[in-house]
Amino acid sequence: MNQSPLDALHDVMPPEQVSWWPLSLPMWALICVSIIVIVALAVWLYKNWQFGAAKREAIQLSQQHQQDALALHGIVKRLAKHYYGTSAAAQSSTSWCQTLNSVSKAQFKEQDITALYKSDNNNEQIEQLMMAIKTFKTKERLDV
Repeated sequence: MNQSPLDALHDVMPPEQVSWWPLSLPMWALICVSIIVIVALAVWLYKNWQFGAAKREAIQLSQQHQQDALALHGIVKRLAKHYYGTSAAAQSSTSWCQTLNSVSKAQFKEQDITALYKSDNNNEQIEQLMMAIKTFKTKERLDV
């Protein structure tokens, strides 16, 4: 009896499972880039949050001194000193009004600022100063 040629064939063996480890170089590069991007984003968000801390504190302080225009003006001066340096906060009344008008949406006149330091101050500028604190621009350039 003749044997069939098919009897000489062996069963088909499936290939072994390909291991997912070790990773290929492009996968390592993708992991490294992803980690760097995530860390850079976290650092950037933290720095922005820290940068705005003074303004958040000023808004909180302004809520405590809602009836005292002179204290609110002091808070605005502290904000200007923190974000723009001592020279911005130590300007004459005319220059200070220009600076204050450029970094906030409130529009002050020199008479408004000088009226704060008079003995008969009746706190007329409270709303303006509160708006100046809330709309204070922290990234505005003053030397332009």
